[in-house]
Amino acid sequence: MDIGSLMGAMPGAVAQGLIWGIMAIGVYITFRIMDIADLSVDGTMCTGAAVCIMMMQGGANVWTALLLATVAGMLVGLVTGVFHTLMGIPAILAGILTQLGLWRVNLKIMGKSNQAINVDKYNLLVSLRYVKNSIMDKNTIFVIVIFIIVIIGVLYWFFGTELGSSIRATGCNENMARAQGINTNFNKVLGLMISNGLVALASALLGQYQGFADINMGKGAIVIGLAAVIIGEAIFGKIFKNFAAKLLAVAIGGVIYFIVLQIVIWCGIDTDLLKLFQALVVAVFLAVPYWKGRYFNRPGRAGAAKEGR
Repeated sequence: MDIGSLMGAMPGAVAQGLIWGIMAIGVYITFRIMDIADLSVDGTMCTGAAVCIMMMQGGANVWTALLLATVAGMLVGLVTGVFHTLMGIPAILAGILTQLGLWRVNLKIMGKSNQAINVDKYNLLVSLRYVKNSIMDKNTIFVIVIFIIVIIGVLYWFFGTELGSSIRATGCNENMARAQGINTNFNKVLGLMISNGLVALASALLGQYQGFADINMGKGAIVIGLAAVIIGEAIFGKIFKNFAAKLLAVAIGGVIYFIVLQIVIWCGIDTDLLKLFQALVVAVFLAVPYWKGRYFNRPGRAGAAKEGR
């Protein structure tokens, strides 16, 4: 096995990990802040790319395509939120219903199961071809890092406002928040819209990066997003205490996930077994917090350590 080929593939893995890191930040909002498992993410991860690619094919510039893709994702969050709050459907089932409906919606948006663009004919923000570009404003990794910094800055400001704090309170203790006069249903819908908007933005960037949108590109997205959240918390949980730093840890978790995946591919694993190894990698990282709590953070051991001093 040639170590040079692995090093050559790493910039692409980092770029893809950063894009999925944006998606993981969206998952973090529902999973950690709002305590909701939103499974509509798998559908949204296709919707954003579908809207972006079709808008660019129609002549829209890249910024307009990204904006409309993000709005489309927010509308998906709105639908999930309405299912959950106004119709009383449990959040996990509401997400599944939305995801199922999006399959047909995404097909209607694209007209067929996949749509591609010629990257040489469009002015793209990110592309696999730009990963090793020496010009900073054309380097994919640099552009996505700027996106992540801006997103984290905006979210840090927003969740420090009264409205943002009420969303965090809703996720922390819904009954107490309602007792304080907070409209928890509105906050749930808004949180789902923000989350899915970020997922759709990541999807639009991914569509540009790979040059196409495919109906199956979001399959398993929620698992990757959760893995990035868990990886970031497991590695940086004791270091990053600030809210903005926690969001950064989630984005870095996405990069680590794809680096590990790239190493697995470099080791020569049969591509037919790649999905199996993806599941195993995710399972291991998801198990880390449980193992840490069960085997490494026992009160007895902590007490024994104090007595030893």
